[in-house]
Amino acid sequence: MLTYTLRTLVRMALTFFVIVTLVFFATRLSGNAIDFLAGEGMTQRDREILIRYYELDRSIWDQYLAFLRAFLDGNFGLSFIERRPVIQIVVERLWPSAQLLLSAIGLTLVVALPLGVIAAIWRKHWLGSAAMVVAFLGYAVPNFILAVVMVLVFAYWLNWLPVVGNGTPLHFIMPTLAMSGVLIAALTRFTRNAMLDVLGQDFMRTARAKGLPERAVILRHGLRNASITLLSVIGLQIAGLAASGSVVVESIFAWPGIGDLLVSSAIRRDYPVLQFGVITVAIAVIVINAAIDLAYAWADPRLRHQLKG
Repeated sequence: MLTYTLRTLVRMALTFFVIVTLVFFATRLSGNAIDFLAGEGMTQRDREILIRYYELDRSIWDQYLAFLRAFLDGNFGLSFIERRPVIQIVVERLWPSAQLLLSAIGLTLVVALPLGVIAAIWRKHWLGSAAMVVAFLGYAVPNFILAVVMVLVFAYWLNWLPVVGNGTPLHFIMPTLAMSGVLIAALTRFTRNAMLDVLGQDFMRTARAKGLPERAVILRHGLRNASITLLSVIGLQIAGLAASGSVVVESIFAWPGIGDLLVSSAIRRDYPVLQFGVITVAIAVIVINAAIDLAYAWADPRLRHQLKG
């Protein structure tokens, strides 16, 4: 198990290095940031001064090596636009993004797990069919389409919910629903499949033979054993949500989080903020995946036995 943990940590380090490298070169594809910063009244001399100040006159490889050295030293630079430390700008956006992500995860678990169990137990009943219809609808409607439709219906036509910002609990409703739609669909489907795998197992028949109530059999024995399989699915879905879902949803609702910051930084070519923002999201995804891998290895007796062998 120790060897598996060390291999996981090495993969994390290699993945992180590749992501840092890709982020640096990808941010340069949009062109020179000075072209965006320079207004119509800026002279060529002023433009050259800015290029030298931000060391953009150096070769791309020199900039890359300087970027790696500064990153290892914990110096993430200043924002081209706000002239503030990059880490300060990103940290200010972390908590709003975490709030939205946690609310989406909470709603997903509350809705998807019961729907998946219902779809498995009553798979030949209309309740099971209705649960799967919800799952298929979640897959069929992308989160940005769901977000736009909710804005039109609940904000524009009915004027029930606010759209921009995160000032009140009402601001959480539409972004949370938009982010959790696909996640609810995926987890409902995987919960159903995992429950179907365990419902016919010997330990389930043994639990019923002991006279346990059906609810206890389903929840204590069925769902608990199915949760081992669901653990990896939940981790992958959460990682995907943190990486891409938050960018789209936060941009639509002007949510003051990391996703909205990444979009605005890309538009303004604010390289330092964009780089550190993407790297922050990448770190979160890498850590979530590694934690899920290790938790799955510890939770699954068969895999733990193979690792020991």
